[in-house]
Amino acid sequence: MNFVFISPNFPENYARFCVGLKMNGVNVLGIGDCPYEHLSDELKLALTEYYLVDSLENYDDMIRAVGYFTGRYGKMDWIESNNEYWLTLDAALRTDFNVPTGYRTEDILPLRRKSEMKKYYAKAGIPTARWILAERLDEVLSFSGKTGFPLVAKPDSGVGAEDTFRLENEKEIRDFFAEKPETPYIIEEYVKGEVTTFDGIADSRGNVLFSVSHITPESIMDMVNEHKPVYYYVDREVPEDVRDAGMRALAAFGIRRRFFHLEFFRLTEGKEGLGKAGDIIGLEANLRPAGGFTPDMINFSQSCDCFRIWADMVAFDERRTFSDGEKRYCLCVGRRDDVEYDNDITGIREKYGDRIVLDAVLAPALARAMGNRILLTLHDTKEEMDEFLKDAFSPMTIRPIAASKEE
Repeated sequence: MNFVFISPNFPENYARFCVGLKMNGVNVLGIGDCPYEHLSDELKLALTEYYLVDSLENYDDMIRAVGYFTGRYGKMDWIESNNEYWLTLDAALRTDFNVPTGYRTEDILPLRRKSEMKKYYAKAGIPTARWILAERLDEVLSFSGKTGFPLVAKPDSGVGAEDTFRLENEKEIRDFFAEKPETPYIIEEYVKGEVTTFDGIADSRGNVLFSVSHITPESIMDMVNEHKPVYYYVDREVPEDVRDAGMRALAAFGIRRRFFHLEFFRLTEGKEGLGKAGDIIGLEANLRPAGGFTPDMINFSQSCDCFRIWADMVAFDERRTFSDGEKRYCLCVGRRDDVEYDNDITGIREKYGDRIVLDAVLAPALARAMGNRILLTLHDTKEEMDEFLKDAFSPMTIRPIAASKEE
């Protein structure tokens, strides 16, 4: 089996997807813009060959790279990056090289637009926030009269909470239109809730080989735009209502042969037309693993190797790698260099010892969203997580995790 992995060196932990493929006997061929000598030794051992391009944005270069691999190794069976930014590129290459696995151009473009995702959630019988495309000022003003304020404006096709804005009044709507980027935007009614997810890996028939859930109690938009404390955690188990909504959404979206990351709101306040506090509503669907260190958090929490489980799906269309330990909560905390905290990292490390499983400094490109320094910790209870959050963020105020709904 010939597998082309796009940008196997970034994010750094994605090298482990290539390692899993190699261990399963797959011929792994990398294309990237990082010089070979700068790749990790782990990645070098996993790759059969690596093709360096000046830019992954240059499609002619990408065509030449895949053409070179095809001439040298025969027909390509898979082309994948597992990276939101390159999903459209992956699909174009699959289309041009007639690769049968994964989405092609005509399939993937609708699945990357938030406005189209709403239709699939509706098909699954899952409510979503009311919305309108930001095409005409008068239409958005009329929409605000029906929903009230605030509203949320975000790119119709975008990643995370970057370039997302809260609009508090009519003046801010007018200001938004006066400065709006050319990229299409969607306007949604504001919903008070915590983001909860259904993440996992589906085989060629849509069967779920592995699933997990992570929760972000505070607004992701506020974390990015207002420098609020950055934290979220992987749950020990998938709540039943999240699993039910996730399975219905998977069927509606027709997700197969890939990692998936489905996002929902659990309402913290009831809202007419959506549901009561505690209900699940649809947010977004992503055809890739959750970002940042979440795959590592999943492994720590579930005592598993999700990189290898995905590689099992690719090579064998089944799961052959299983968990080998207990399940615990895994918490991610992001601290910012421009915030003065009561407790320094040295003191936190001394207090929590081996409960801290990762301590990493992030690249500047990731720091705005996640913080400059990331700590991953393992806990048996939500109360333990609250204690750690208090020490990590003091004197900043956060909503206690333990006060949220227990599943």
